[in-house]
Amino acid sequence: MALAAAREAAGPQHYPQGALYIVATPIGNLADVSLRALHVLQLADTIACEDTRHTQSMLRAYGIDKSSSQLLAVHQHNEAQAAQAVIDRLHQGQRVAYASDAGTPAVSDPGARLVAATTVAGLRVVPIPGASSVTALLSVAGALGDDGAFVFAGFLPAKSTERDAAIGLLAQEARAVLLLEAPHRIQALAQSLAVLEERRVTVGRELTKQFEELHTLPCAQLPAWLAEPGQRTRGEFALLLHGAPQARKSGEGMKVLALLLEELPLKSAVRLAAEISGEGRNVLYEAALKIKGER
Repeated sequence: MALAAAREAAGPQHYPQGALYIVATPIGNLADVSLRALHVLQLADTIACEDTRHTQSMLRAYGIDKSSSQLLAVHQHNEAQAAQAVIDRLHQGQRVAYASDAGTPAVSDPGARLVAATTVAGLRVVPIPGASSVTALLSVAGALGDDGAFVFAGFLPAKSTERDAAIGLLAQEARAVLLLEAPHRIQALAQSLAVLEERRVTVGRELTKQFEELHTLPCAQLPAWLAEPGQRTRGEFALLLHGAPQARKSGEGMKVLALLLEELPLKSAVRLAAEISGEGRNVLYEAALKIKGER
């Protein structure tokens, strides 16, 4: 029934031959596939994919029958070379659909090199939009300002020194920052993010799946939250680091702290200054001790 609905809804549109179709597939919940995606996957002469076994299983779940010869592996380890095989098929007039294992290809997934090579070859690339952990988390985090601005950082470096350096730069970023992480590295990322202290982060775990979990908390509390009993470190993660208040760049936190110290005990002044400015408590506490010592 879904395939019939896909043909009825998407069939009237023109789907040119010799074109590469970038097809977004579900990030977990198979019901999130679009009717256009189903139609293009049926129509395609070749389906290039990150994992042929995974894609074949997905196609069968939708009742789409493709032979093994119609599936072409294009993943991060062979993308540059496999792109030529795709281009050869496009020159033959084939419609080629590309699908990564989950979500929108070329967004922290293979596909970017394939698209670039296809474009250089003068061939058409057609987007078939759909599920994305990026937009899914952004839509529910409530962390974007009126301008809707955010930074997509994707996967940070695996090496701790490089990751810490990247987070040091993000600490100065006033906009919200979208991060992705795999389960085997999420605890290491959490430890690195903890230096941002009171800056808030929204965690999306297993988005769209049965055990989906969404939670917003200060970065300093993220390692402990992940360590709580349960399955917190399993599944794929998307994290939205909330925007840093402009006070971080203007030094307003120090100004607020100095004023509060005139009226309040040190710890109370530090706590309120951190809440108002968004600056880390440890930084403000050290500054407060210095101010008190100079008086």
